[in-house]
Amino acid sequence: PAAFLATPGEGPPSGTVPGWACEGPGASGKNRRVCHAAARLEMGSLWEEFNRLGTEMIVTKAGRRMFPTFQVKLSGLDPSADYVLLMDFVPLDDKRYRWGWGWGGMGARGPRPGGAEPPPRPRRYAFHSSSWLVAGRADPAAPGRVHFHPDSPAKGAQWMRQIVSFDKLKLTNNLLDDNGHIILNSMHRYQPRFHVVLVDPRRDSERFAHENFKSFSFPETQFMAVTAYQNHRITQLKIASNPFAKGFRDGEPEP
Repeated sequence: PAAFLATPGEGPPSGTVPGWACEGPGASGKNRRVCHAAARLEMGSLWEEFNRLGTEMIVTKAGRRMFPTFQVKLSGLDPSADYVLLMDFVPLDDKRYRWGWGWGGMGARGPRPGGAEPPPRPRRYAFHSSSWLVAGRADPAAPGRVHFHPDSPAKGAQWMRQIVSFDKLKLTNNLLDDNGHIILNSMHRYQPRFHVVLVDPRRDSERFAHENFKSFSFPETQFMAVTAYQNHRITQLKIASNPFAKGFRDGEPEP
């Protein structure tokens, strides 16, 4: 089913409505069992809140789950057909970043034009003036992987009946990971992508691979991979909105 990953033109879209996915170019000519598929991002307002600050996702050697969790509500599938659901992550640019004080940084909407020399650093560190700065060219690409939803394959009726949650997906920076986690480079920006793949029962289904999938990207789910949170406002929002961070809210160590 991963044959679709080689299809051109399925990169991150632009100009989409928040909360609704945009499929890449080439959606026409799809199998009738996938061409009407639609996906709505759950917890869209929370994703937007993080995106305005510049979302950060922790990557660790052992693997860390995403928060917010990537969840979607599907519609338009053939109730009686079988589908595989999966995700992958693509770099947003060819740059490596650092968190620091200066001009020409990067906000939630992407890199800002720079080039001018920053003013002298004030005596007292002004945290609000910190931002993501381009530190150089991107590191060599991490091994490309996909994450299959553990309920795959399943009937379209089952997928549409409930919210689809990728709460088992973990992010790692361990290039030698053998647990099947998604491998990302720290201090690089990524766009999650969600794919609906029809299980084609035909014996020569490989011939129709380009017709049997539909891909979705939500711009508000873009993030910076980090080994520790850099923006204190991201830390505060994660603690305030993550039900598993109750210990931090109570002033106690995380259990």
